[in-house]
Amino acid sequence: MSKRFSFHYAWIVLIVTFFTLIVAAGVRSMPGILIVPLEKEFGWNRSAISFAVSVNLLLYGLVGPFAAGLMNRFGIKRIMVFALGLLISGILLTTIMRTNWELVVLWGVMVGFGSGMAALVLGATVVNRWFVSHRGLLMGILTASTATGQIIFLPFLASLTEQEGWRNAVYAVASILGILLPTVFFLMKDSPKQSGLLPYGAKSEEEGILPVSGNPFMEAISALRVGLRSRNFWLLAGSFFVCGASTNGLVGTHLVPACSDHGIPEVRAAGLLALMGIFDLIGTVGSGWLSDRVNNKILLFMYYGLRGISLLLLPQAFDPESNKLSIFAVFYGLDWIATVPPTVALTAKIFGREKVGLMFGWVVAFHQIGAAVAAFGAGYIRTVQGEYDLAFMFAGALCVITALGIFAVSTEKEEGKLSETPEFAS
Repeated sequence: MSKRFSFHYAWIVLIVTFFTLIVAAGVRSMPGILIVPLEKEFGWNRSAISFAVSVNLLLYGLVGPFAAGLMNRFGIKRIMVFALGLLISGILLTTIMRTNWELVVLWGVMVGFGSGMAALVLGATVVNRWFVSHRGLLMGILTASTATGQIIFLPFLASLTEQEGWRNAVYAVASILGILLPTVFFLMKDSPKQSGLLPYGAKSEEEGILPVSGNPFMEAISALRVGLRSRNFWLLAGSFFVCGASTNGLVGTHLVPACSDHGIPEVRAAGLLALMGIFDLIGTVGSGWLSDRVNNKILLFMYYGLRGISLLLLPQAFDPESNKLSIFAVFYGLDWIATVPPTVALTAKIFGREKVGLMFGWVVAFHQIGAAVAAFGAGYIRTVQGEYDLAFMFAGALCVITALGIFAVSTEKEEGKLSETPEFAS
């Protein structure tokens, strides 16, 4: 059947997954736009609102290592439908909230869990289950969905918030999710076998399918235990902690309200984040190309070092009459997730390619812990000092330290340590 037709259903699954990741990225981009309107309407201080955002970012990261296990147990389609339903419920209920704890429960917990299940682990699961050919390219395309969602949604939502109020922006996102949910329900399939197909590019039914060698939840916990005993894991996880703190947690969450503090309209500030998204696409693709050709530790040294310098200079760029912020947006966009390809490559070299998903899943969890800490910490600094300068300077210093520390990573393979753990034994 798969040989008779040139068009494979895997492409439908890929398209549905791509749009799901785009919309989920749009949802995750909303907090930066909502902080100032919520502050004005409810009188909540910046740190209180940022706490809900930090819970969201933390859960988004911690769900990742277990999301693949849920997909293996209950199927990709069911988890996608559940995640979208959770996002719709959490987002819509924020329109009738009255207290800060409700924001924490709705946006922090519900939206955090929902977005965590509709994240890149979804893309990795789909690509590895449905494709044998072009896996690297397709995973790169799905990774770029984060930037695409930011480009599409941020200017639109900022403009809608400014003209019609934040609730109408929330209704708009919920409506898009409402259209996506039945699309997923009717078009998404868990595996090629459901359609009587082989994975795209496969010559046999077994080819390209990654078997579940044990309890997926126990494998995730075992991977963490192995990682916590590894110096290299701590170095990679620590670097990604700083990566998350300096991107999603700080700039992604607080750049728009920081611009507002300096008299820069939200629509223009959201446009800066969208501009970052455009150059993020270029930077990520370029970094992937370079990671195959250049020492990955040198790449990470450059990425973190240049990011640190740009953050140290950022407080001087908030001038509505200059183009310094636009220059920052271009530069920072190129660097935004450029750290991912070399970090994945180092993780694979150290722990083995067959275990890279599990180990990198926990490295990403530390990324989101860093994002959560920075989201709350920057909001607290703004509440206490009335400005973000110290937060930007502190994050910049951490990036410079990380750039130097990355050379302590050893690329000696630690695969043997994994096989000593029963759950990893083949």
